[in-house]
Amino acid sequence: MSTKKIYLVRHGQTEFNKKGIVQGSAVNSSLNDTGRAQADAFYQAYKHIPFDVVYTSALNRSIESVQAFIDESIPHYIRPGLNEISWGDMDGKLATATEHNEYKDLLQRWQQGDIEFKMWGGESPVDVQRRQEPVIQEILNSEYETILMCMHGRAIRILLSHITNTSLAKMDQFEHSNLCLYVLEGIGERIEIVCSNDQRHLLGLA
Repeated sequence: MSTKKIYLVRHGQTEFNKKGIVQGSAVNSSLNDTGRAQADAFYQAYKHIPFDVVYTSALNRSIESVQAFIDESIPHYIRPGLNEISWGDMDGKLATATEHNEYKDLLQRWQQGDIEFKMWGGESPVDVQRRQEPVIQEILNSEYETILMCMHGRAIRILLSHITNTSLAKMDQFEHSNLCLYVLEGIGERIEIVCSNDQRHLLGLA
């Protein structure tokens, strides 16, 4: 197996992010003006990196966030296994006090170890991890060495838990923000986080 360097980013801001609307895998939103500016700032900061491949989820906000790299004819693979978690009945709803309390209860149950618990019609962290695993293995077993990935907040926490052999009950330790960067390095199953929630490329934005 070859040594990997994976640049893992969360998608840029959408109007759903801005308005506090729950945005899971059932919501296929696009970037807003701020999100597009974030995407451009990331491109300007990292366009010198010779990426071998780009992996994204199947959702628009993920693809749009790294479209400038894709436009350079870098091989691009869309993998639904990288989609955001499904929040079930909460998807697409404004996070009112009721939804906020339900969300807090959900997070508390996960943090207490009930990682198979899910919102009605949604996915659990274990469900997401299972669909991510074939994509992770595809990437780690590939010939590609310098990899750009764009995903989603909760999905990133779940992926980083898997990569670092961390319990899903502790996944909230992996912080994120729109268009933040994690850098992962290693070989085979020995992958380490060398950079976490990096936002320096966004400092020039208002």
